[in-house]
Amino acid sequence: MNRSRLTLAAALLFTTSSLSYAQLEGSKADTTPTTHPIPAIQDSETAAQRDARMQWWREARFGMFIHWGLYSIPAGEWHGKRTDHIGEWIMNDLSIPVADYKAFAKDFNPTAFSAHDIVALAKAAGMKYIVITAKHHDGFAMFNSKVNDFNIVSATPFKRDPLKELAEECRKQGVKLGFYYSQSQDWTAPGGSAAVRADHNKDTGHWDAAQDGSFDEYLKTKSIPQIQELLENYKDYPVVVWFDTPMKTMTPERSAEVVKLLNHYPNLIWNNRLGGTFKGDTETPEQFIPPQGYPGRDWESCMTMNDTWGFKSFDTNFKSTEVLLRNLIDIASKGGNYLLNIGPDSKGNVPAPEIERLRQMGKWLTVNGEAIYGTKPTLFGAEAGSFSDTEKDKAGKPKFIPTWNWRSTTALDKIYVEIFNWPKGVFHLTNSPRGITGAYLLADPAHKPLKVTNSGTAVDIQLPATPLNPIATVLVLTTTTQTATR
Repeated sequence: MNRSRLTLAAALLFTTSSLSYAQLEGSKADTTPTTHPIPAIQDSETAAQRDARMQWWREARFGMFIHWGLYSIPAGEWHGKRTDHIGEWIMNDLSIPVADYKAFAKDFNPTAFSAHDIVALAKAAGMKYIVITAKHHDGFAMFNSKVNDFNIVSATPFKRDPLKELAEECRKQGVKLGFYYSQSQDWTAPGGSAAVRADHNKDTGHWDAAQDGSFDEYLKTKSIPQIQELLENYKDYPVVVWFDTPMKTMTPERSAEVVKLLNHYPNLIWNNRLGGTFKGDTETPEQFIPPQGYPGRDWESCMTMNDTWGFKSFDTNFKSTEVLLRNLIDIASKGGNYLLNIGPDSKGNVPAPEIERLRQMGKWLTVNGEAIYGTKPTLFGAEAGSFSDTEKDKAGKPKFIPTWNWRSTTALDKIYVEIFNWPKGVFHLTNSPRGITGAYLLADPAHKPLKVTNSGTAVDIQLPATPLNPIATVLVLTTTTQTATR
């Protein structure tokens, strides 16, 4: 099960190794024109205007997702029962009554939270932007909302606005800041949508009479006014709004009411999960990396370090730094961004394994970031893997089989080859799309030239006996200058 439980193909939980041909087909850009009740910025801007608006985001490549809220108090367990799902869904998964869930607020006092330290961690990791959950599906606002008192300032002993503190630190430290907001699902507000479980109302998804009410009233009195607060009250931020789980309740007409607000911020970037046929700016593959990206669309793989988004005390299944770093490289090679999650506990502490891995990734990027930031996708493609002629996925379609020997990113006059599996003696390219004029290893401070042998379109580069980094060593090929596509 994924965090969103969407039925959209872009939000299905798949790893690269199990992604099917059907998902790849779903990743192709949909260019079908759509008529909206209220046109969005994306409906009318020119290609040049879009490129200017998206420039910083395309260059960033790496961002921090933060899932943090009341769900960090039960931390995956309530009344002796452990959820087998992700931590932030515990209210829905265990059908916790509204009054019982709201009672967590009186115990939420995250005095260990430090906006400075979190922004500094993002910087140390080489991340260029942060997206934090301003309100998740549980309806609890992690900011000072005057619209609804179920928020961290009004309902908890903490009495502070973490979003305000993060905005101040992001300005000081030069990091972009965005806000996640669950516009459709709200399990504690009357009328809010809810995902249906077997024992929930099959129409509303509700399990408690306190949840019943008018969705339009919820949208009018809580969701849209809170979105307006987020857009207006944090000065330069947010630069990104990350919507989630639109549900069937987000019709074109209802979504258009949100778009009215968004249109007042022409530089804002927002994703494809608002609903109502609005495509937004970015595709959002969740917990998987599409084999060939999303041609013609900006995209961002959001992924966890362990198996949960919100803190769950007994989830210690953390991915290795090698897996996380190679995910980043794989995503960059396909033209996407990597939004990697942290899940602070109820005191505001970031789990130590997450800190450790982020710092390790940052050390690699300090040396090799040139091969990631601001680069374009690979000029090759087959290095990522291929669809099997014999193996099928669950839908009976050819299964995508990744290979993990190397990836490549591109600049105007360089080709970067991130080598995972170090070859013996020579790195060989059968068909180079550009003329290769030289080569060196990016992590070599002297950039000592490597021997290059050209034979028609084939190229051989003589390599040292051992890699400079066991996870990924970057080979830089200097080339004849050519226009690199996005």
